[in-house]
Amino acid sequence: MGQPILSIALPLLFVWGSLLVTFWLLDLLPIRPPAGLSKRIDGISTFELVDLGALTTGRLLLISAVSLFFELMLIRWLSSEIRIFAYFKNIVLVACFFGFGLGCFLSRKKIRLAYVLLPLLVLVLFTSLPWYDLHRLMLKLSDYIGAFADVHVFGRFYGQGLRKYAGAMLGFSVVIPCLALATLTMIPMGQLVSRFLEIRAGISAYSANVAASIVGIWLFTGLSFLATPPIVWFAVFALGMLAVVWNLPRFRVPVILTFVLIGVALWSGGLISYFRANELYGAAPKMLSLQVAEEKTYWSPYQKLTLVTLTDGKETIRTILQTNGSWYQDILDLRPDWVSAHPGYDGLGDQVPLPYHRYNFPYRFKPTPADVLILGAGMGNDVAAAIRNGAGRVVAVEIDPLIQQLGYERNPEKVYSDPRVVRVVNDARAYLQTTHEKFDLVVSSILDSHITQSSFTNIRTDNYVYTREGIEAMFRVLKSDGVLSVSFSDERPWFGGRMRDTLAAILGKTPRVLNNGYFFFIIGDAAERQIAADPELAAYVAKFKIDKVQDAALTTDDWPYFYQRNRGVPMIVAVLSVLLIALCWLVLRGNQLRLTSMRWHFFFLGAGFMLMEVQIISKLALVFGTTWLVNSIAISALLGLILLANAVASRAPALTGTFAYAGLFVALAVCYLVPMKALLFGSFWMRALASTLLLCSPVFFAGLIFISSFAASKFSAEAFGSNLFGSVVGGLLEALSFWTGIRSLLIVAGICYALSLMTRKGLEAEPVMKASAAAPAAAAD
Repeated sequence: MGQPILSIALPLLFVWGSLLVTFWLLDLLPIRPPAGLSKRIDGISTFELVDLGALTTGRLLLISAVSLFFELMLIRWLSSEIRIFAYFKNIVLVACFFGFGLGCFLSRKKIRLAYVLLPLLVLVLFTSLPWYDLHRLMLKLSDYIGAFADVHVFGRFYGQGLRKYAGAMLGFSVVIPCLALATLTMIPMGQLVSRFLEIRAGISAYSANVAASIVGIWLFTGLSFLATPPIVWFAVFALGMLAVVWNLPRFRVPVILTFVLIGVALWSGGLISYFRANELYGAAPKMLSLQVAEEKTYWSPYQKLTLVTLTDGKETIRTILQTNGSWYQDILDLRPDWVSAHPGYDGLGDQVPLPYHRYNFPYRFKPTPADVLILGAGMGNDVAAAIRNGAGRVVAVEIDPLIQQLGYERNPEKVYSDPRVVRVVNDARAYLQTTHEKFDLVVSSILDSHITQSSFTNIRTDNYVYTREGIEAMFRVLKSDGVLSVSFSDERPWFGGRMRDTLAAILGKTPRVLNNGYFFFIIGDAAERQIAADPELAAYVAKFKIDKVQDAALTTDDWPYFYQRNRGVPMIVAVLSVLLIALCWLVLRGNQLRLTSMRWHFFFLGAGFMLMEVQIISKLALVFGTTWLVNSIAISALLGLILLANAVASRAPALTGTFAYAGLFVALAVCYLVPMKALLFGSFWMRALASTLLLCSPVFFAGLIFISSFAASKFSAEAFGSNLFGSVVGGLLEALSFWTGIRSLLIVAGICYALSLMTRKGLEAEPVMKASAAAPAAAAD
């Protein structure tokens, strides 16, 4: 694995030892801590809901908002610090739902604040201690697991045979316990909210819970918009927790002390440089003479960005951007005079003359274009190339506002301040669907994604750009004599095969496939004429033309998984799901909870709603863009429809029975049958109206069903917990879309709702799942 054994063994022993001590202190292992120690821990962390004071609506709003904020914070933070979760955010979401649901079933037990504080502190220590080998281990988890993954993971470990599987086992041995810690942190949240709802027992209380959840979403969205770091998120959460337990003076010091330690750990993580030039540039000896002048971390709305400035002791030579610990892009200075004055630092390679560098290459086929569209403009390398090559006007589209701002500040050619450049912060596909402009040259330049667009789906932020429909949208914005340039990483040979076959399906003929370090596709009659007229260009194209690339299934808007070669549930998703299910089963068994006592009606409602929510958010991302703002608006809109359903149910209860189920099944059928392209109106307001009526209408009817059933169960905590356990299963079933496509999730959701209808009778008479007296002390009074 390319590391001295001790550099892996020591941090691994630290992680495993910390996990065992944490579970032991929380009384979750067969070997119990001494009675005196357990009593002291309970004394500073255990309480009843009524100890907090009067159960007012204001207190419910506070607890609900803090719970939702914490869930979003946990998902975003873990996805940035443990990189494998950036590719599969819904796994963390499922763990949070399971913890919250388990808290519902334990709602009549005393609440242990230690379940939040201790696991959270341990997770922060794992990811933030200023110990390089530990940091490297946590970053490399995705590489080790990605080695045996059949979904592409950037930076994956390329070991073979037993080394590959040993690395995967090492990765899973850390990732799954970390998920267990995340699960534990949500248990007290589930206890607080579910017990509160059960005691208040009214639709108004549940509506307050939903409304507060919207507040929690937008509080975190606002912090993301301001590009705040995790230390700010944790500070806000700490204030929320202090507000929740303020009436219990004995808890104030433990809460403050824990979050002070967390703050110190988060701060100390930035004291040492994790960057190693020889790790990123091991194949370029010239780079080894450079020094790290600055390493600064930023937090965009999407990801953790680390900007590293390299110097030769006199001037800045290269600026490197990492996302979530992976190399992402460099800022290159490719002005001819700078390149000639700094030989060896241009990243060109022996076979690539400056005019044919990947950023300059498209302009050999379309010289001095009047209008250029750049998709995935990043920190400005492509923009600079367009200006250097005589472009009259450049529209630079970049989804991450902070990356674009860093390019504005750091790009040595200062192209983002050039009056010929129009900066656009948007998803590339969304821009293509809404612009009415036409361009001489469209450049899609290595637009690759290291993150999923939402915690509810496995769709990465760039997936809809490279579907057949997405590339057709690129052609629609070309002028009649325009040229399309598409380039992508050649790390997987089938990336080129997928691009080739998608373009062939659109064009009716096989395009040229070039590989000069990246896959390149240059399309357009003007490009062919330029090749024919320029012998030097023709020779270069002939030199790097390749005839054979590996095949891969075509991606469409219904199956947009660009980083998966063929349809099917990926092995890594299946393994993670099985391990997570095993973890859930062990926790349930340890707390003496029996599935035979599950409230199945609510379970199927939860599974159906989760599947429905996944496909709605996925489709709204296609209609409006895979941006963080669209995601927050979509979730808020769905919660708003639930509030509307609550209001209707309280005033017209007759609409919550047969009418609601009939409306739900009709709405699901319409969503399934109407093609997505029917919603892609040019007018934003038409798209918004049509999408709300078509995609979101099932949520309203599902809300009517849930609130009527929840009321019939007297707002039972067990019913709420069963619903969340169903959401866990629904979240895992989302993996079916890797095989059958996103639209098929509506069929599975329909089956779940049909099963909920079959199990609806006798809600009040259903058995209640309770922890037995033999439950371990983790759940005991």
